[in-house]
Amino acid sequence: MADAQVETTTATDIIVPVVADLPSGDPIPPSSSVALPPNPSKPAAAAAKPLPLRQFLSATPSNIDAFLARLNKCLSTPSGLDTVLLLVCYTSKFSATILGHLARSVLRRSAREWISLLASVSAKTNTTVVATTNLPATASTAAAASALVLAKRLNALSELTSEARTISRLWALVGMYFWGKGVFAKLLAKRRNGSSTTTKELSAEKAEEKAEESTRLETIISLTQLTLCVALQTLENGAYLSSKGVMGWSPATQGWAYKWSVRFWAAFVGIEIGKLAAEGFASPPAAGSSKALSTGEKTAEWRGKLARNLAWAPLTLHWSIDGGLPVVNEAVVGFLGSIPGIIQMRELWASTA
Repeated sequence: MADAQVETTTATDIIVPVVADLPSGDPIPPSSSVALPPNPSKPAAAAAKPLPLRQFLSATPSNIDAFLARLNKCLSTPSGLDTVLLLVCYTSKFSATILGHLARSVLRRSAREWISLLASVSAKTNTTVVATTNLPATASTAAAASALVLAKRLNALSELTSEARTISRLWALVGMYFWGKGVFAKLLAKRRNGSSTTTKELSAEKAEEKAEESTRLETIISLTQLTLCVALQTLENGAYLSSKGVMGWSPATQGWAYKWSVRFWAAFVGIEIGKLAAEGFASPPAAGSSKALSTGEKTAEWRGKLARNLAWAPLTLHWSIDGGLPVVNEAVVGFLGSIPGIIQMRELWASTA
């Protein structure tokens, strides 16, 4: 089964087979740098060397064009768009949490300093000090206030992108249909091949019996994961549409659906981690074999899948339990959610080169 991921309304994602592609642009090759005419008043060696700033400015338009062309390719498919939104969602949540914590720490320290100063002045002069809000703010206080505003906006961006991903996943069941169709097609093909086997092929079948057992186990795992994904996506769709008035589930039913959708996702992630762990114990091809070149790529892909699922695992447990895990706060959620976003974005960006 291809690597798949799922997410609830709060923060999950489903990667399903892409069913539609949009036109994409090709990057324009960077223009060659133009040499500056020599200055007669300077030595030839100094005149022949262009200024780094001028080189940077001359290359900036083409670099921006190439960047936007690659970004357009990333956004031109449903899975690519979801990856970009995933990265923005959790990095903005993590940044907002850190900014808010630092800003509140600065404001609390500033308040303590002012209170200490006022108490000291009042004690020495034996007078009553009246506080006023018209005093000019210090640089640190003004910066902290600006950071709080930025943190609030980043939180709003995170919530917006999370809802956008939830809306895009309303159609995920269509992709799961073709996922299941492919799994059942392979299963039926193997059964047809097994029924048409002749007597001469029995010895060959015995030699391949171990491989068939492994394939049968993979099919069972794929069907189990498919069932989990269909169940969780159905519950998430029903809960979200009911929260918008499209369906009639009660708030209690919506909460139940959200909770169990995450629990199904947690089961999916657990199975995926177990499958990846089993693959990790398999012996890789020898360094001198013809598969040695692809081994490094497969290893990098395996590590990326394992890192993504290990990052999702504590979050699925956190969202599956009433009250959540005590060690998981908003900063941890943003940090762990950013790991799959960064890994997927790196792979997506490399594929558009």
